[in-house]
Amino acid sequence: MIGSTSTGLPTIRFIVRAGLVGFAALALTACGHKERPKADLAASKITTIGVNSYLWRASLEALSFMPLLQTDSNGGVIVTDWYANPNNPNERMKVTVTILDQDLRADALRVAASRQVMQAGVWVDAPVQAATVQKLEDIILTRARDLRRQASAAK
Repeated sequence: MIGSTSTGLPTIRFIVRAGLVGFAALALTACGHKERPKADLAASKITTIGVNSYLWRASLEALSFMPLLQTDSNGGVIVTDWYANPNNPNERMKVTVTILDQDLRADALRVAASRQVMQAGVWVDAPVQAATVQKLEDIILTRARDLRRQASAAK
């Protein structure tokens, strides 16, 4: 009698566990038929690069007249080399654009600029007007929004 009680208890546990596993599997398969909300691909473009593709492309276009020193699409960094405007060869600029997010938002973009002027044959650091950096950010953001609108209209 002791032997029959001990062998029956593990069998009942096995049947209960199998029943619970089967019930859980049935419940999970029912979840697969629900429709999931679709992400806004226009706001966050899924790409193979690590940052928002509209901001990336707009930044490259905005800086296309300057020589590029470094580009990292996964990290979202663009660094230009020094650029001197042919109409003003005694002044040169260097720009760094950092894209911080996958979303197309103003706070996902950071622009920094350095400026130097020629004094007595030597390049000397000079201040950059805040309006210059702000204008470049506005140009990039406007172009990125245009690219997003064009992509949405093409669908």
